[in-house]
Amino acid sequence: MTAAATSYTVIDGRKIATEIKAEISAKVLTRKQAGKKIPHLAIILVGDDGASQTYVDHKVKACKEVGFHYTMMRFADTISEDKLMKHIDQVNRDEDVDGFIVQLPLPPHISVEHITEKIRPDKDVDGFTNRNFGSIVSKYPLLLPATPFGVMELLKRYQIPTEGKNCVVIGASRLVGAPLSMMLVEEGRATVTICHKYTQDIRSFTQKADILISAVGKPGLITADMVKDGVVVIDVGTTRV
Repeated sequence: MTAAATSYTVIDGRKIATEIKAEISAKVLTRKQAGKKIPHLAIILVGDDGASQTYVDHKVKACKEVGFHYTMMRFADTISEDKLMKHIDQVNRDEDVDGFIVQLPLPPHISVEHITEKIRPDKDVDGFTNRNFGSIVSKYPLLLPATPFGVMELLKRYQIPTEGKNCVVIGASRLVGAPLSMMLVEEGRATVTICHKYTQDIRSFTQKADILISAVGKPGLITADMVKDGVVVIDVGTTRV
């Protein structure tokens, strides 16, 4: 809500994450007690980018908390694209691995598109492949991108209606802004406006928003005078300091 509002509700992402982890942990325990396979996540990290390492650490921690098996695969930033492709092929064929991620960004000499499309769509945990990305509009993706899915889950768990609402998404990246906008339309039945770095007079859009979602890592981009009272604001942008 805006600073001028007389009351507001904090959308507590950490609280919801804790609840979801507890639910997943219970399901994993049930599978284990029944002698069924425990989910196994593989993580491929190339280079030593600080932000990437932080993201990977969070994913490993989450696996431990819910009881997933996980495999870390680390490679120097000098690895060739062909060699990385071969490792991805191995993970694709490994039936013990249920899903995997290739942590972005990758070194400049490696094509993100080539690597992404090498991932089996049914193991594409990040939902980055063209198969999963494009299938959002058909409502039948194999796997959804995590951050947009997380935003939709937050709205659902806080019982925030989206149907017919004016939703403004700041950021048009393929990782968050674009898929989230499609999900808000297809699943949420909202009227969606995407603002990006070329949008003129962003304020004119944000002031009309019933739901405002910022997916850019730019602190201070949205100020209190840019939103109306009663607006729902969710910030999923990150800035490394």
